[in-house]
Formats: sequence, structure tokens, C-alpha cells
Amino acid sequence: MYDIEFTSEAIEDLKSFRRSEQQTIISGIDTQLKYQPTVETRNRFPMRPNEVAEWELRIDKYRVFYNVETFVKIVSIEVVGFKIGNQLFVRGKRRDL
Repeated sequence: MYDIEFTSEAIEDLKSFRRSEQQTIISGIDTQLKYQPTVETRNRFPMRPNEVAEWELRIDKYRVFYNVETFVKIVSIEVVGFKIGNQLFVRGKRRDL
């Protein structure tokens, strides 16, 4: 089992969502990333090299970007946002990856 940690940026990202959205995102993180965060699935996959994170998790319209430390079994949530079409928004602002 992996421990899940949120960066300070990810905590601020989560605060920008309504409480029900936060619960959906956190529940999805717990369900998808606690046990096998590096197993590729339809909603969980490695990203192309970028400065944000190595992995992306899709939870409905929400996107969770994370890194995994397999040796110490820690999943680090780096950024949380949502997508509209092909555009990613973090804290209400468009962001490129």
C-alpha cells in the first residue's frame, strides 16, 4: 500500500473546488492510487516528459497529476485541475503541460 501526500500547490488546487467536487477527487485518488499507482489503465497513464508530473489520473472531468516514489511507496500529488475540451484549468486559469 502506498502513502498519498499532497504538495502545498495541490492542496491549494483542491481548495478551489466545491466540497462535493473535492470529495469526488479525493475518493478517486484513494481508489486508484493507494495500491498500484504505476499500473497503466484507461484512466491512469504515464505522461510525456514535462515539468509537472510523471503520471496523470482522470476522474471524470478532473485531472490529477502525480509522481511515484516506488522505493518508499509514496504517491505525491502535484497538481489538481479540470479539463474542458483540450484545455486544462488549474485554480480557474488555463495551464499548459
